[in-house]
Amino acid sequence: MEDPSKFRQTVKAFALMTTISSYFTGAILIGIFGGRWLDNHFGFQGLFLIIGFLLGLGTAVMGIYYAIRQFLGGGSS
Repeated sequence: MEDPSKFRQTVKAFALMTTISSYFTGAILIGIFGGRWLDNHFGFQGLFLIIGFLLGLGTAVMGIYYAIRQFLGGGSS
């Protein structure tokens, strides 16, 4: 029988990896598609696409930072 603490740590690691991949795909894709929509709506040629991508990337990085910090026990916020 496996050690319960090792199993719990493995599940937490899988949850962290799922969170990281969700932040990268979700935040960046929302930024890209939102930027494309704004470009089409206002008639720009990629300005909002770049801004949306950068905002999505920044959101992803900050979300991942807080998720890893919470995973390592560095804070509850």
